[in-house]
Amino acid sequence: MKVNDQITIEDWELTESFTRASGPGGQNVNKVSTAVELRFEAERSPNLSPAVKARLKRLAGRRWTQDGAVVIFVQETRHQARNREIARERLADLIQKATVAPKRRLATKPTYGSVKRRLTAKKVRGEVKKLRGKVEE
Repeated sequence: MKVNDQITIEDWELTESFTRASGPGGQNVNKVSTAVELRFEAERSPNLSPAVKARLKRLAGRRWTQDGAVVIFVQETRHQARNREIARERLADLIQKATVAPKRRLATKPTYGSVKRRLTAKKVRGEVKKLRGKVEE
């Protein structure tokens, strides 16, 4: 399976298992195993760099297992082949997102003028609140 020009997933890294799907489908849903559970051994994959694996782990969330695999479960359609395609597309999208390194945040300071304006506004607000007290004679 090709994710992009640099990353290609080998067949031994993917495991598919099929189960009966829930939801609509009449008698068909009780007889045919159309739901797909796609398992990708991400931790053992030689095609992913350690940085991509770390980002993939964060993006996958609870789909990441303790033994370092990404599990994607699809039961959207009544067709097993279409569910397989959807699962593979989702895995490819997830890996594609993990390849993009986030931008580093540049630390910035508020301008001198904005600090002055904020402090004067606070002083004015404090004066207004101070005038709300009891009037002394």
